[in-house]
Amino acid sequence: MAKEEETIETKKQARMLEKDVIKRLKKVEKEVSSKKIRKPNHYVKYASNMFSNTAMKLNDNKMFKDMKQDLIKGNVPFLPVTYISVILLTTLISFFIALFLFIFFLFFNFGAIVPFITMSKEPILDRLIKVIWILPVIPIVTFIMMYLYPSMERKSLENKINHELPYVMINMSAISGSMIEPSKIFDIIVSTGEFPNVSNEFRKVINEVNIHGFDLVSALRESASNTASKKLSELYNGLATSITSGGDLPNFFEERAKTFLFDYRLDREHETRSAETFMDIYISVVIAAPMMLMLLLMMIQLGGIGIGNLSTFTISLLMVLGVGVLNVIFITFLYLKQGAS
Repeated sequence: MAKEEETIETKKQARMLEKDVIKRLKKVEKEVSSKKIRKPNHYVKYASNMFSNTAMKLNDNKMFKDMKQDLIKGNVPFLPVTYISVILLTTLISFFIALFLFIFFLFFNFGAIVPFITMSKEPILDRLIKVIWILPVIPIVTFIMMYLYPSMERKSLENKINHELPYVMINMSAISGSMIEPSKIFDIIVSTGEFPNVSNEFRKVINEVNIHGFDLVSALRESASNTASKKLSELYNGLATSITSGGDLPNFFEERAKTFLFDYRLDREHETRSAETFMDIYISVVIAAPMMLMLLLMMIQLGGIGIGNLSTFTISLLMVLGVGVLNVIFITFLYLKQGAS
């Protein structure tokens, strides 16, 4: 009896969602077509002219295999050869920057006391040993960051898609209850404009059908291998199997919606607990510690003593800069950790 009441309640909710979707669609009286014209980037163009031949040779290297997949799955608007050219040009520019810094620190010191820049009095050989690391480290770090950027974009897009999927499934379950053609469900979700990240993935399926001439099942399986989200990939494969076997699509979407909502709640709870932990660390490191240092600094100033050759003003300046750097690090880390939420 309880199960029957739950089924009736679920059907009522599905009908209400279906009516809500139809109302939203009726509000759109005219389809507004827009064209996006992307102008060529001069930096990318210059990189391609300089390194296109080298990039084509590196494109077949196993080292860039994963990066090429990340470019596709992360919707990064670069061809693999073009992006490799950009990596090479950026690394070359970073080498010249490293060379400038190497020459600068070879003959000059940079300190916290006025004057900030002074001539180095150390022997040139000793100074060379101290600053020689600048030449290889900066270009290598630049190359690694450029290489990892598509992977970071893919992971960010995966988080955004996974956060939208539960609500997309609820809408698709309601729409499929009207027994329309499955491919039209994707058109309706895209036309609502409420789920931008999932809509971009659904457009790939629509383009596979309307432009490349694939049937829906083939388009779903092709798109499953090119999406950033593992959950969306599993959805595509499951939907393709359900269509092929003549399964009940409303029931399929309803079950997937329950699964995605459950996973979404677990992820939100985990993110909340992580945010609480990071907040405790932030209060301890960035708020409490500087206050204690400020009290210590006041005691040093009253006593008229300093730390080494540093004055109280220099110590205050360094502390303010340190707190600023820590804030930037925490904000960046939280942004990367938080993802789409």
